[in-house]
Amino acid sequence: MLLIFPPVAKSCEPPAGIALLAGILHGHGVPCTLLDANLEGLLFLLRRRPADAPSDTWSRRASRGLAANLAAFKDPRLYGNPDRYRRAVADVGRVLDGIGKPHGLTLANYQDRLLSSLRSGDLLRAAAEPEKNIFYPYFAARLPDLLADKRPATVGISLNYLSQAVAAFAMVGFLKKHHPGLKVVLGGGLVTSWLSNPAFVNPFAGLVDHLVAGPGGEALLGLHGVEGRDGHHGPRYDDLPLQDYLAPGLILPYAASSGCYWNKCSFCPERAEGNPYRQVPPEQVLTDLVGLCARHRPRLIHFLDNAVSPALMRGLIARPLGVEWYGFARIGRELADPDFCRMLRESGCLMLKLGLESGDQGVLDAMDKGINLDLVSRALSALKDAGIATYVYLLFGTPTETLAEARKTLAFVRSHHAMITFLNLAVFNMPLCSPEAAGVAMRDFYDGDLSLYTDFVHPRGWNRLEIRRFLDQEFKRDPVVAEILRRDPPLFTSNHAALLC
Repeated sequence: MLLIFPPVAKSCEPPAGIALLAGILHGHGVPCTLLDANLEGLLFLLRRRPADAPSDTWSRRASRGLAANLAAFKDPRLYGNPDRYRRAVADVGRVLDGIGKPHGLTLANYQDRLLSSLRSGDLLRAAAEPEKNIFYPYFAARLPDLLADKRPATVGISLNYLSQAVAAFAMVGFLKKHHPGLKVVLGGGLVTSWLSNPAFVNPFAGLVDHLVAGPGGEALLGLHGVEGRDGHHGPRYDDLPLQDYLAPGLILPYAASSGCYWNKCSFCPERAEGNPYRQVPPEQVLTDLVGLCARHRPRLIHFLDNAVSPALMRGLIARPLGVEWYGFARIGRELADPDFCRMLRESGCLMLKLGLESGDQGVLDAMDKGINLDLVSRALSALKDAGIATYVYLLFGTPTETLAEARKTLAFVRSHHAMITFLNLAVFNMPLCSPEAAGVAMRDFYDGDLSLYTDFVHPRGWNRLEIRRFLDQEFKRDPVVAEILRRDPPLFTSNHAALLC
């Protein structure tokens, strides 16, 4: 089997989904090959940039410095110089902009100007006309050679982000046109979201042989005649170009769980889609990681969990891996304990991503976050004192928030600015499948039958225009907030943030 991760996503670490599927398949005697078409495709376009000299000074400088900038991403010294880092990201982005201007192409995103990832008709059009895709020169050369060498009967494509959909379907169309006997399986986070919508009617039945929801391992084994899973099999990264990612050493992604152990927050996509919580036992996680670290010697471990469980944190404290790590965590009583945070830092914890959402207690209670602001304050203080960086996520525009509550969030950030390393600001979108969606007047703002979210009439009049005005004219202009926002790595955001710590 051939497993493909399509363009475009952030190319600073290997794709964890196909690596986990490879571990499961190999563990059951099913041979498979991995292709990170995202990394390969981006590097292919950069290396074959147009022969014509750019017309402006910035583009000429960026083109001349491309090789040096790509090499700099692998040099730890770059991340100790924020200005140099930003210039490298901007210059590589400038070269990509010159290559893919009609296509909206960056190091972290691909938004075709003519085809929408939210419309099934556009994705079918991408499949019908693959030669029009910006990545066509890459996959039209790469796929035939790989298929001739490996001779797989099935190709699986891991589709996780909207930014991957158009390129993924162009690849599907190419495969079906030139290798009609191949079975094509489509899975991943985006496909799972499509299939979780009760209104979804499969528009791709004539093109894609199987759509798979959820982790996917058992489904792929079933397609190869293997019934049931035989024990635990961790991820396998051996087939991937681990030295080529845009990072100063390997960032090793690992998912110790899927779903969320809290699973109570209003408007949570995991809850809306009915994704159950599944946890790999902490001892097994540590055993996996000891083996992976010995084999690949990573610079950093990235836990992909919606929240690293307290049990796993205690396991990492008791059995440190000798490698620094970061990931999402739920703000609980453990993180408010200075001694626990100190031991967590000693275990290698470099940064924690925290979903605070709001600095108003009423909004948090309405969202059923299960945390209080006093606990948050103590956790931020304990993490700061322990030397653990924080990447705090805020969400504006939930149904119980108004300008008054948003200003309380601003006041909370101001009073805790010394304890917040990075900030992520988002405007709330209502998940289509959310139980709470039935209680508001909805209106479309994404034009497409594959939309996952909907706009709504805010019950307290705090609509998107007012929210964005507040964020742009008040929140982001506050001096202490602006100082935090300036630290955020452009494009790579949290995926590179730990490296800047």
